[in-house]
Amino acid sequence: MEGAARTLHAEDTQQRTPSRRETAQPVPAEDGSLPATSPDGPAPAAEQLGEDAAWTRPAPALELLVHGVGGTTPEAMLCSGQVAQVCGDQVAGIYRRAEDGLDDTCGTSRTDIPAPTAPPGTAADGPGRPPGADGQPVQEAYCWSGLTSGNSSRALWLLLVPFMIVNLAHWMRPPGGPGTDRWRRLYDILVRLLALSLTVLLVAAACEVAVDLVAWQCAGNPACARGKPWPGFLGELPAGPRTAVAALVPTALVTALWWLSHRTWSAYEAQLPPGTADDGHSPQTPDLALPGFWYGRRPVARLRAAHTAVALCTIAVALLLPAVRAGDHRTDGAVLTAFVSATALAAAVVVCRTGRSESAVDHATDRRTIRSLLAVSLVLLAAAVAHAALRGPGTAASRLPGAGLFSGLTVVQGVLIVALTVVVQRLRRGGGAEPRAAARGFAGPMVAVLACMVGWIFAGGVAQQVADWLDGSRTPGASGSPLAGPPVLLSWQAATIPVFLPVVAVVAGVAAARVAAGRGKEAARVRGDYPGHHEQPHRTRQIAGAVTRARLTDTAPAVVVAIGCTAFVLAALGTVGAWATGRSPAVAVAGTGETIGRAVRIAQDTGSWLLGAGAVALYTLGRRAYRNPSARRTVGILWDVGTFWPRAAHPFAPPCYAERAVPDLTWRMATWTDRTDGRLVLSAHSQGTVLAASAIWQLAPRARRRVALLTYGSPLERLYGRWFPAYFGPVALASLHGEVHAWRNLWRSTDPIGGPMRLPQPDGQAVDVGPLRDPAAYERSAEHPLPTPILAHSDYQGDPVFTAERAALLAMLPGSGQLAPVPRPGQADDDAPASPEGIPATAAIETADPAEPPGQTAQGSSGRSSA
Repeated sequence: MEGAARTLHAEDTQQRTPSRRETAQPVPAEDGSLPATSPDGPAPAAEQLGEDAAWTRPAPALELLVHGVGGTTPEAMLCSGQVAQVCGDQVAGIYRRAEDGLDDTCGTSRTDIPAPTAPPGTAADGPGRPPGADGQPVQEAYCWSGLTSGNSSRALWLLLVPFMIVNLAHWMRPPGGPGTDRWRRLYDILVRLLALSLTVLLVAAACEVAVDLVAWQCAGNPACARGKPWPGFLGELPAGPRTAVAALVPTALVTALWWLSHRTWSAYEAQLPPGTADDGHSPQTPDLALPGFWYGRRPVARLRAAHTAVALCTIAVALLLPAVRAGDHRTDGAVLTAFVSATALAAAVVVCRTGRSESAVDHATDRRTIRSLLAVSLVLLAAAVAHAALRGPGTAASRLPGAGLFSGLTVVQGVLIVALTVVVQRLRRGGGAEPRAAARGFAGPMVAVLACMVGWIFAGGVAQQVADWLDGSRTPGASGSPLAGPPVLLSWQAATIPVFLPVVAVVAGVAAARVAAGRGKEAARVRGDYPGHHEQPHRTRQIAGAVTRARLTDTAPAVVVAIGCTAFVLAALGTVGAWATGRSPAVAVAGTGETIGRAVRIAQDTGSWLLGAGAVALYTLGRRAYRNPSARRTVGILWDVGTFWPRAAHPFAPPCYAERAVPDLTWRMATWTDRTDGRLVLSAHSQGTVLAASAIWQLAPRARRRVALLTYGSPLERLYGRWFPAYFGPVALASLHGEVHAWRNLWRSTDPIGGPMRLPQPDGQAVDVGPLRDPAAYERSAEHPLPTPILAHSDYQGDPVFTAERAALLAMLPGSGQLAPVPRPGQADDDAPASPEGIPATAAIETADPAEPPGQTAQGSSGRSSA
């Protein structure tokens, strides 16, 4: 962008030709207040309307603040040491300064907050004055940080990262065009099946550790069990009963996942939304505006039951296969295995048929299906445990039979990802190709690969770490080791990690180098942005470096594609190697030469160590976050971004906080505008802008036209529009701009998260305001005696442009107040004096009718800000 475009917006507005609406906007006074205006322009002077002229009191004004990622305190948001919560609970709520008093539209019963009073000497002096009735907005802060980082137990959600990532892949679907409904449904089904495979992977990994490594291999070998409590205890039992007892560990894991999902489901998805969205919709209605979008009670309950049933069936298969493979009681074991397989298949069918119903609030419960799946799977698991304990094999072989299931699971995931890629290509051909979409629309399959990769890292890391602990100083699977070790596939995958990491590092380095190459051009632009200052090379490099570092965010799609493609190819090679040889890489290459053998052994050992280190690092981070609020907030930032979306693919993913936050904001805006008929500016930063946009979409059309949107540091287009084009793409953002009364978006070129909206400008006035100058001053001056910092993503509200744009938005809203004649006693409205434009004064002060469609308001133009 040109250097002149990066000047301070306040200076820019003085240079460019103002549009018709801009000429009608009031200029804030030194104290920040605005003169009253009519919707069609500045109010006429008192001498023009006669001696009976008087000021009409402006409608109440409210600025509703929404913070971004990482959370903040209400005191910091309101810049006050005395705030009071007037709505909500300990998790999320709305706060005000204590001096602003109580607002009865919140429905609170608190009595410790004084009622607001008007300034002395005004006509409204006294208690009970409407908040914001003097034209200045009352500020409220919606604090939602407790939904993601407030509870220390949420740090343990790090274990659910693969589920969270695959849930994100569900929402990265390209928008598609007319006639692509079946491809969109197929995309959703494939992602849900991929999510189901991750549940199987997690439970299979738990069975590998508890049932195979501990109970089957170590407990059955006195050299391994000696000196270890659990293997030593289990070693006194035959092999079958040992596996039955060890199955309690994966069963407890599944029970914990079910309980956590049900608990969060009761708090989020099961809560009925306020019902403020318009029931009438068309095919062009954005999905986020549909009344059932934030109500996932039915689909999450069905998915939870299906995933739980498949998980329990996975444990049952792990217990039954040893007896079936050994030939003991083959018939009854085979019959029971067939019943287990049929139940798992039925649960997979339920997963395929569990789509989201967003066009209407779905009140169905499907209790019969849910209870049947859970009851049958529990009965089959109990039968498998009894069979293993009573009729299981008496002795253990080297590895637990069924280790080949890991290879089969890898193949299933690969087929699903290939199918997902084909579906995305069909959607792109059908009109769903967005020019700025991440990875050209293939972000969904790439992120799905990433979810599988993280899942396999967790599974392999835990298995390798436990095997190393059980085997002491020896290497599992090597000559002289009492343990055969984890399945061969995990060893092959571990050996690919030393190859995977350098490839990704090279791709990331190339992307970063390409961005840094533009640092010299950016330095020239910096000099143009700060004319008349003494050149300071260090300061210039500092500012130019901040801009180029901020652009690294835009290289993320290339890095994700590199990770996805490399991981997919290496996983395929590892699976082929495991199937072809049936041995670990180091053993498979024995006899091929000393150099090759040494390199493969180093790769396998290094990969195994990295897998174990990754599992330990995850555990350490979760433990530290559990005890340290600062680290817990860091973990919370991950959830702020990753858990915005509903659990459409995986029911065990961390809960969607937006299913609480969006209805909170929607309900507050709807009730306040309905009861006060006032002006509302929704002021949101960073991730809060995503919540704000979603909440506005859920408003009824009448309420939307009484709301102005002020966003700053917003990832709406830069991140969400690119990665989730079906929901925040250009069409959706243009629709949002058409629904609100006005919209301004502040951004900086030094901001690594926020950016412009890039919307069209049909009436010559843009939504985007920026890039704002950052830092505010190049060097010391009388106004800035100390060096000014580079703010990047923070402190937008301290910029003078923020105050000016907020004042302009308030002035655009209906009911901003103006100078109007007061009819004499007995004078009819038809006899009222005319305004200077020849229009009756009663018509001149009329505000926009909320029932009128956009473009027909009394502002004389479109009635909203155009982008």
